[in-house]
Amino acid sequence: MDFLLRKLAPQLEALPVGLALEIPGGQRVGRSSADVVLTFHDWGSLAVLAAGQIGKLGEDIVEGRVGFEGRMRDLMAAAAHLLPGSPVASDTSWWSDMLRRARSLAQHSPQKDAEQVQFHYDVSDDFYALWLDPHRVYSCAYYRDPGMSLAQAQESKLDHICRKLMLRPGERFLDVGAGWGGLLLWAAEHYGVDATGITLSKNQHAHVNRLIESKRLQGRVRMELRDYRELDESRAFDKIASVGMFEHVGRANMHVYFGKIRRLLKPGGLVMNHGITAGGVNTTQLGAGMGDFIGKYIFPGGELLHASHVLREMALADLEMLDAENLRPHYARTLWAWSDALEEQLPEAQRVLETTGRARDAAKVLRAYRLYLAGCAMSFEQGWLSLHQLLASRPDGRPQTGALRGAQSAYPFNREYIYER
Repeated sequence: MDFLLRKLAPQLEALPVGLALEIPGGQRVGRSSADVVLTFHDWGSLAVLAAGQIGKLGEDIVEGRVGFEGRMRDLMAAAAHLLPGSPVASDTSWWSDMLRRARSLAQHSPQKDAEQVQFHYDVSDDFYALWLDPHRVYSCAYYRDPGMSLAQAQESKLDHICRKLMLRPGERFLDVGAGWGGLLLWAAEHYGVDATGITLSKNQHAHVNRLIESKRLQGRVRMELRDYRELDESRAFDKIASVGMFEHVGRANMHVYFGKIRRLLKPGGLVMNHGITAGGVNTTQLGAGMGDFIGKYIFPGGELLHASHVLREMALADLEMLDAENLRPHYARTLWAWSDALEEQLPEAQRVLETTGRARDAAKVLRAYRLYLAGCAMSFEQGWLSLHQLLASRPDGRPQTGALRGAQSAYPFNREYIYER
């Protein structure tokens, strides 16, 4: 084991924060004044750290094989420097691609998707409410002004999407993966649309329907417990938004997903696809065990595509890409806001989780979410993950639609309308 310690010693000294390791037997190595202390109960976990398998180390922390003291921000600063290389390196072999496709197909049946979504989103509404904004918007905020709070930035994001979609009173609007109803209700209350939302989360479905009733929006707003593949295509929507949902679709089902979106959209209508994208062109998850960690504890079945692949899938579905906006650093700031809010309420979070159906695993769930939020914040800061808003249309085939000849959609082919105050 002296070999492991000799290997780690120079790495520990070079870190931007003070890191100390307490190894089996009680010996302490690393910085004398440490910001972060990791306590190892067996040598196997120390070997994981020496190999730079940050995701596996996270698993050991969740399972209690490694103890942790210190701030999450400091732990992530250390983790970023302990990686042996880039976690977005691509494996482009035909065999690996075939395996990824087979696994994707197996993981994304309607039943599997429902189970996987409920595993994550139905942990506890009260738990999420501790660290989300009052609207419970669980996606990247938009810090239009640097001084915005998280709550202000989330309302800014909701309005940003509604503006991009050019929502108008009376239009039929679909929110695919509507979460706790933030966008669905914002669009109905501020833009006067007839709004339909869908989710696979039973908790979210019940929560949003309570809000619809309390706001007396019945008849104009509805929330359905439904898979996107089951939506009725007989009456199309004017505008469609999908926010933080297509990460659950799976690479092998992207043609099904965007094909369905096109059929649900009126000719000339607009669709906004807002979602996490991969930092590497051919990767579906982060390396160094980080993607495996998220798949095991947070988002089972989640898959990521590079923005270029998403645009290709949209084009194959005959959707015309109109505008692309990268909000990557906005998501880093959003995730740090969530992480900091959770860190400030750890005893309450533990208590809330102990009242759920996973009470026996409450401590593990909490450790997993602490690592997930901070780790994702670091990943967006580093550029390993990204976030794109992609605005597209279903061209109506009419050569003189709109102010510009050949526009073929509601989009004016300039961005001024999005940013008008």
